[in-house]
Amino acid sequence: MRLGSGTFAACCVVVEVLGVVLFLRGFFPAPVRSSSSSKHQAEPPAPEPSAGASSNWTKLPPPLFSKVVIVLIDALRDDFVFGSKGVKFMPYTTYLVEKGASHSFVAEAKPPTVTMPRIKALMTGSVPGFIDVVMNLNSPALLEDNVITQAKAAGKRIISYGDETWVKLFPKHFVEYDGTTSFFVSDYTEVDENVTRHLDKVLKRGDWDVLILHYLGLDHIGHVSGPSSPLIGRKLSEMDGVLMKIHTALLSEERETLLPSLLVLCGDHGMSETGGHGASSTEEVSTPLLLVSSAFERKPGDIRYPKHVQQTDLAATLAIGLGLPIPKNSVGHLLFPAIEGKPMREQLRFLHLNTVQLTKLLQENVPSFEKEPGFEQFKISERLHGNWIRLYLEENNSEVLFNLGTKVRRQYLDALKTLSLSLSRQVAQYDVYSMVVGTVVVLEVLTLLLLSIPQALSSKAELEVPLLSPVFSLLFYLTFLVLSAVHVIVCTSTESSCYLCSLSWLTAGGVMVLVSALLCAVVSALTKVLVRGKLLSKVSWAIFVISASLSFIRHWLNPWCVPGTALAGAERRSHPSGSPTRKCLGQPVSWASEHPDFRHRSSGQSTGFPS
Repeated sequence: MRLGSGTFAACCVVVEVLGVVLFLRGFFPAPVRSSSSSKHQAEPPAPEPSAGASSNWTKLPPPLFSKVVIVLIDALRDDFVFGSKGVKFMPYTTYLVEKGASHSFVAEAKPPTVTMPRIKALMTGSVPGFIDVVMNLNSPALLEDNVITQAKAAGKRIISYGDETWVKLFPKHFVEYDGTTSFFVSDYTEVDENVTRHLDKVLKRGDWDVLILHYLGLDHIGHVSGPSSPLIGRKLSEMDGVLMKIHTALLSEERETLLPSLLVLCGDHGMSETGGHGASSTEEVSTPLLLVSSAFERKPGDIRYPKHVQQTDLAATLAIGLGLPIPKNSVGHLLFPAIEGKPMREQLRFLHLNTVQLTKLLQENVPSFEKEPGFEQFKISERLHGNWIRLYLEENNSEVLFNLGTKVRRQYLDALKTLSLSLSRQVAQYDVYSMVVGTVVVLEVLTLLLLSIPQALSSKAELEVPLLSPVFSLLFYLTFLVLSAVHVIVCTSTESSCYLCSLSWLTAGGVMVLVSALLCAVVSALTKVLVRGKLLSKVSWAIFVISASLSFIRHWLNPWCVPGTALAGAERRSHPSGSPTRKCLGQPVSWASEHPDFRHRSSGQSTGFPS
C-alpha cells in the first residue's frame, strides 16, 4: 500500500507513542488505589461475621490509647537503636527495648528513601512512587486517605513540631504547629532545639490527642559528616533524653486516665555509609520502629527480638489504636503484638476489619483477585470466624472455643500477610511483560523508519505490509500464533499481574496483530534494501569492469594508428603533403609521418623509393 510521507510519519509516531506508553506502564506500575480513595466520608465498617444470626457488633471498636506521641528522627538507622551505638548512646531506649513495656521492629522503607514519600507511607499505608522524589522539593497537600485526615475528622486534636513537610502535606490539620526547614544541612543544633523547646509546655497540657515531633539534626549530621562522625553519638544521646522526658510524662499522666498512652519511635529512612539516602541499600531502607505503652506488659524473662515488618504497617496500627478506619489505600497489615493483650473477640474483630479492607483493595485493583491465595484465605477465615461467633454468643467458654479462636486468629494473620504481600508486589514490582512488548514495538518502528528513510523523504512514502505474499503471510501467522501462545502462558500463570493480562482478549489480540504486522513490514523493508544493495553492487561492478577495459584498450592502442574511414576530400586537400590521414585514439596523425619508410627517409636512410 502507498502512503504519503506525512501519513507514514504520523502512523509511525502514533505507534511509537503507544509502545513508549506501554513500556512506561510496565516501568511505573499504576498505584494501588481504592475507587473511593478521594472521598473522606466515613463508610460504615464491615460487620462482625455471623453464622446464621445477626451480629451485634457493627461499629468500629473503641480506641486503644488515649494519646499518641510520634517521635520521628530523620535518617535514623536500625543499628543506631538496636546496635552497639544504641547501647552506648541511648541507654534509656535500650532499656525500653530489652526490658520495658514495648514492642520493637525493623521497618523496611521502600525506595525512594526520601522524607516526603516516607511520611506518606507512614500515614497512608500505601507505597509512593519515584515521582514523589520530584515532589519532595515542594510537597503538595496530600489528598489521599490517611491517618491524620481520619483523626481530624474524628475530632482529634493534633500538634506538629519539626519538619515543615508535615504542614505542607496536611494543611489546616493541626491545632498548633511550628515548622522547621530542612535545607540548612549545616545546622544540626538549632533545628532540633526549636522542636524540644515546646515539650515542657505541651506535655503538661491535656488539650491534644496526637503529638508529632520530627527531628532533622541526625540527618543533617549524616549529610555533612557521615554515620561515623562523633556528632552522631551526641545526637543520639540528645534524642535518648527527649524520649525519656516524653515517656516519663506520659506515664505520670496515665494515672489520671482510663486508657494508656502510646509512644512511637521511628525513622523515615536510614542513612548510607556516605551519609546520604534515596537509594535502596540495606542501611537506607532499614529503620527502627518502637512501640512503647504500659498496655504492652512484659513478664520477667520475656525476650522480644525486633521483628521485620514493612513501614506501611504503621498506618493500620495507628488507625486501630486511635479507633479510626484504616486508610482505604493502605497495603500494610496490623502489627499484631499491639493488640495481643486484648480479649479474643477484640483481636478477631481488629484482624477482620484489616482483612476486609485489604480484600476490597485487592478486588478493585487485581482483575483475577479470586485466584489470589490471600482472597481464598480470607473467605476461609471469615467462615471460621462466623462459627466462632456463634459459639461465643452461646456462652460456650469451653476449650473448643479457645482452640477455634486460636485457629481463626492464625488464619487471619496468614491471610493478612498474603494480601499485604500481594498488594505491595503489585505496586513495587516491574511489569516485565508490558516492558518487553513496549520495547519490541518501539524497536520495530525505529527499524522501519531507518530502513524507509529514502522513501519517507520523498514525496511519496511506500510502506508495504506483505500479508498477501505466501512467505510473509506465513511469517505473519506464525508470529501471531507464537505471541498468542506466550500471552496465554504469561496470563494464566498464578503469579502474573500484568497490565496486558488485564485487557480484554480482543484488545490484547490487536496488540499481537500490530507486533506481527510490524515485524513483517521490517522484514520486507530489510529484504528490499538488501536486494537493492545487491543490484547496485552488480551495476557498479559492471561499470567498473567496462571502464577498466576501455582504459586498458586506450592505453594499449594509443601509440598506434588504426586505419579508419576515408577522409573527406577537403580534409585530404588540407593536408600539406596531400597524403591521407588516419584517426588514432589520441589525435589525427599523417600516414606519411607515421609510415616506417618515411621515418627511415627522415633519418637519412635509403628506402629504395625514387625521389
